[in-house]
Amino acid sequence: MTALLKPHIVPADSCVTVVSPASTPEPERVERGFAALRALGYAPEASAYLLASGPLYFAGTPEMRLDDLHHAFADEQVRAIFATRGGYGSNYLLDGLDLDLIAENPKPFIGFSDLTALHLWLLDQIQLPAFHGPMLSADFARENGVDLPSLQAALSGKPYTVGVAEGLRPLHPGIARGTLYGGCLSILVSLLGTPYEPQTEGKLLFLEDVGVKPYQLDRMLWQLRAAGKLEGVPGIVFGEMLNCTSLGAPPELLVEVIQHAFEDFTGPIAIGLRSGHVSRQNVTLTLGVEAELTVRDEARLHMIEPAVVK
Repeated sequence: MTALLKPHIVPADSCVTVVSPASTPEPERVERGFAALRALGYAPEASAYLLASGPLYFAGTPEMRLDDLHHAFADEQVRAIFATRGGYGSNYLLDGLDLDLIAENPKPFIGFSDLTALHLWLLDQIQLPAFHGPMLSADFARENGVDLPSLQAALSGKPYTVGVAEGLRPLHPGIARGTLYGGCLSILVSLLGTPYEPQTEGKLLFLEDVGVKPYQLDRMLWQLRAAGKLEGVPGIVFGEMLNCTSLGAPPELLVEVIQHAFEDFTGPIAIGLRSGHVSRQNVTLTLGVEAELTVRDEARLHMIEPAVVK
């Protein structure tokens, strides 16, 4: 496997750029997010089209959003890139990404949800680690929206572990070690059959989503299996799966669906990790690095390898 293209660590007083690669954010939430970044010591800058509105639900045309993203990577003063929000639209940027420019200027790019498309394509194509973590509008803009220990560990290159305190609980026992990979499940599945198809095979999978009904989750997991995307997977971590319920159905149906979908799976499975679409304290995960999942009476995910270098 090709070595990861690890960016440099991000000191607390770093200049960071904020971009909107998908949908238009609410200005008030963005401003609160900027204030939160400043309170942490960062010096955030707004990209040119940060608050662009339209066409449709997009934060500007693909060309505008690509220009912001490329400028953020190319700027030597910028140490990290934060997204305002997900929504929809990152997929329109995939064929226009300047992979050479980004590879020459690797930086942590932090976000989740719709940004899964960008994260996994950059990881698969140029081995840039993905930082699946808090965004301005969704997390920094609200009180207790960010899990600071994991964010700071990820950006400083320190090993860290998430477990019970971050919502993780066991579903199936075991120990598995491998390359952590994944993100928002519905985005991942939407890329199947395209030139941007994620390479999940043999990876330690992290899968999360929001507002999907149990049968819809079942359908997406079936599609992953039918597409051969679960071959060689040693272990699976599910996110909090916020609001993934059906009206009138028992709350345990979601877990029953997962257990049914993986009834022949012998590796460890855990659920509940607050990373991505979460109720509070969004945890940062570094995708592309070596990690270990241990599931016994409790579950924990240990990030063995740093995603940044000094």
